[in-house]
Amino acid sequence: MIEIIPAIDIIEGRCVRLSKGDFTRQTIYYEDPLEAALIFRDHGLKRLHLVDLDGARSGRIINHGILEKISKKTGMIIDFGGGLKQDTDVEIAFRSGAAMITVGTIAVRNPVTVKRWLRKYGPEKIILGADFNNGKIAVNAWRDRTRHDIFQFISQYKMVGIRNVICTDISRDGMMQGPSIDYYKKLRDWFGDIRLIASGGITTPSDIDELDRTGMDGVIIGRAIYEQTIKLDDLKKYLT
Repeated sequence: MIEIIPAIDIIEGRCVRLSKGDFTRQTIYYEDPLEAALIFRDHGLKRLHLVDLDGARSGRIINHGILEKISKKTGMIIDFGGGLKQDTDVEIAFRSGAAMITVGTIAVRNPVTVKRWLRKYGPEKIILGADFNNGKIAVNAWRDRTRHDIFQFISQYKMVGIRNVICTDISRDGMMQGPSIDYYKKLRDWFGDIRLIASGGITTPSDIDELDRTGMDGVIIGRAIYEQTIKLDDLKKYLT
């Protein structure tokens, strides 16, 4: 059964969603992200994808206080990303309650550091964030598109022990236009032994069903929950 992972993105202490990662196109849904997290928990969701967008933009962890508050108040399993560039950032994230961290930009810019974190913390603690646009990896809060092909990018980390990957299609993220099913089918075929989590564009319960049939292990849902095109009660059938 596909795992349902709600997303909370944080800017200036608020729960927001962006369109295609554009910081000028943001919608505020909750002044206090804890409120959203408690609603998710009370509907039986156990996992949370928490993104420090201020951290992603500045290159250092910023909203770890919110991470700590949500972790303590909800007991949810949190994967945390955004601005994790230094050893101290990672230590703060884990100390503040993250069960896992997601590494994206640094995985492109400084693979030596990410490999060291993999050895230190283990593959269950480190998630590769493969954010892509037209098959190319994007970094720096999605502002910069690289020449790295997503399949090659994941392959190089598979060889050093990565077992969990979040694949986010930036062109679909926050646009409510459905996910890139064809891309996910190809990724599933290429990486049969990696846990793949789809992100970007999931809009309706049928999108979840299609991703489940594709063989994706998890799905991250953001705006669709906040806009209620996917209702929390719709997700009960996926919960174990």
